[in-house]
Amino acid sequence: MKVFLSRDLGIDLGTANTLVHMKGKGIVICEPSVVAIRSDNNEPLAVGDRAKEMIGRTPGNIMAVRPLKDGVISDFNVTFKMLKYFITQALGSPFVFARPRVVICVPSGVTAVEERAVKEAAVAAGAKEPIILEEPMAAAIGADMPVSDPTGNMIVDIGGGTTEVAVISMGGIVTAGSIRVAGDEMDDAIIAYIKRHYNLSVGYQSAEEIKKKIGFAYKPEKGLVYSIKGRDLMTGLPKTIEIKSEEITLALSEPVASIIDAVKICLERTPPELSGDIMDRGIIMAGGGSLLRNLDTLLADETGIPVHLAEDPLVCVAMGTGRVLENEGILKKIASMQKS
Repeated sequence: MKVFLSRDLGIDLGTANTLVHMKGKGIVICEPSVVAIRSDNNEPLAVGDRAKEMIGRTPGNIMAVRPLKDGVISDFNVTFKMLKYFITQALGSPFVFARPRVVICVPSGVTAVEERAVKEAAVAAGAKEPIILEEPMAAAIGADMPVSDPTGNMIVDIGGGTTEVAVISMGGIVTAGSIRVAGDEMDDAIIAYIKRHYNLSVGYQSAEEIKKKIGFAYKPEKGLVYSIKGRDLMTGLPKTIEIKSEEITLALSEPVASIIDAVKICLERTPPELSGDIMDRGIIMAGGGSLLRNLDTLLADETGIPVHLAEDPLVCVAMGTGRVLENEGILKKIASMQKS
């Protein structure tokens, strides 16, 4: 006799990484949102960490792709296969576990069509009754912000494809903004700067590594340099250069300015009573993009409001989905709102 167990899942379906939270176990998967596909049969060869290693290194019959762009599905079939892989990895054998309830996060600025695509992909991948949760709300819950209190709480969640800014009070989003400028745009800016100033072509993984090693949003550390390998656009030959942290700060200035502007616009739309709360409590930053050095300092200087980094920025959204799953009252409230 087969035994079927229910294992509810919370999924942070991010442009850069996908995290899966299992009720009662915590985060069980944290891997890149990348799939390596064989072009002859359109079947996945690798997903997650193994697939990311293949980006820019595959032969003609294999493509390493990121099926999400700017926080939404750009390739439905590949997203479905990726979700199915992660759900199966989290649950184990499909013969042992029943179809799980899934809380899945989307940016606050998605359209109804984009939201429906996420739901359909989750159902096709094996989920039962997927519940959509807006990312800023999930991030705020995951960052232990008192979202149910009648006070203003501001969250800035900088992911791979989108930056989500929201003011939350009494369990709802009062004002919000979503811009498609985040970690990926920062990588693009670094690639463009190196191409323009050094005639050197570098890949996305190299740009991401540069950002992590010597990237600053503000007041870069002087004398900090990093060695980059790439392809010389003039000769076509491999070439190595050294780049300074000050140059990367300059390269990142445009996407960083867009993020600061999004926060300011959200603050301008916030009711005065909640603005006072935010002044007292400060702004909480979450998401991988918030780890860019001195971004919190720059935001504090530009807004005049204290800025705090969440305890574990990378997993805030996933932790938020897990806490929603553990609270049947909140879960039923969200589900009923989506059905109405």
